Amino acid sequence: MAAPLVCPGCGTGGGHGDRFCPQCGSPFVLAPGVAGRASPREDEASVRARKIHPPYAEGEPVRVATAQNQPEAELVQGLLLDAGIPSLARRSGGFDVPDFLAAGPREVLVPRGGEAAARELLGTRPAPAVARTPAPAWVRMLALALAALVIALVLAGVVSAILS
Repeated sequence: MAAPLVCPGCGTGGGHGDRFCPQCGSPFVLAPGVAGRASPREDEASVRARKIHPPYAEGEPVRVATAQNQPEAELVQGLLLDAGIPSLARRSGGFDVPDFLAAGPREVLVPRGGEAAARELLGTRPAPAVARTPAPAWVRMLALALAALVIALVLAGVVSAILS
């Protein structure tokens, strides 16, 4: 049997499938004095799931913040969860340090639906889109000439080594 849910803001009761109060929008919690959860881990997971606003959980993941280490990333995730925004912290590329599992920078990702709210909460701005323009013709010609020179020098060294 499902435990009764109540709104901590206005005291309205909710059904088992409901997550938010229809009157004030607060997430439902277990009624005071209700016990019987299977484990603290399941209780923590259900509380976290009830905090998430459904519109913020839609779309592909987008990076909204960078943290210096795992504890800092978890702090940012806690701030986002309190605002109803689900998040994911992952190691930044190229910083895999297995001996120091909590070390190294992390990227904090949120679904596209919660990006605007997360950026407003954290005070971050999206990275500007970088438009790649082709290099000028003289730069391409110089790169080609240098590549030809390096190949010629390597071939000359190989030929001289074979003939010696």
